[in-house]
Amino acid sequence: MAWNVDILTLYPDMFPGYLNQSLSGKALKENIWSLKVHDIRDYGLGKHNTVDGKPAGGGPGMVLRADVLDDAIENSLSKKNRIIYFSPKGKQLTQDRVKEFSLSEGVSILCGHFEGIDQRIIEKYDMEEISMGDFILSGGEVAAMAFLDSVIRLLPNTIGNIESTTIESFSNGLLEYPQYTKPNEFDNIKIPEILLSGNHKAIEEWRQNQSIDLTKKRRPDLILKKKDKI
Repeated sequence: MAWNVDILTLYPDMFPGYLNQSLSGKALKENIWSLKVHDIRDYGLGKHNTVDGKPAGGGPGMVLRADVLDDAIENSLSKKNRIIYFSPKGKQLTQDRVKEFSLSEGVSILCGHFEGIDQRIIEKYDMEEISMGDFILSGGEVAAMAFLDSVIRLLPNTIGNIESTTIESFSNGLLEYPQYTKPNEFDNIKIPEILLSGNHKAIEEWRQNQSIDLTKKRRPDLILKKKDKI
């Protein structure tokens, strides 16, 4: 059974977009995952299909209306899946959370815009607010694509060599070690000799040490998290 995705957006033409290419595109064609896209404006009010209003209490921008979104959700999104809403106020996405989503039956995604969406609709549907990082995007569509790409690649049969997903950054709590390939010498820099030695135990130890050193330099917070779990 395909991992199902429902997306509610103001810009349905953006999908599948990038997700129709590479691994995710191949998986879509092979029915490893499925996609349904719904236009919020189909549920807009009046002759102009109004979907937003000015913020209560004043302030810049516009906010997507709760009544419009409620109608859209009830008539388009799957009732089986929890609704994800990308927001800088949400918990930051981690690889562990991505793995959890890959083991579910699918997801429903509400792509916000403007100053966000009415808080009452978030609470009514107990939406899972997710942050992609400490930065702001113009809308939820790009976040949705990045999120879906991270999950789809973990679905069974998407990647031919599943081992490649177990050595990546964050998969074991560390950043991935440096990778090399031919030519053996480039710009007067040689591939580390240990990688050409054929000594698999020594190579594994070298890679582990490289991962630890790199993580200490660039993401010491991950080292602290790893220690807390021990």
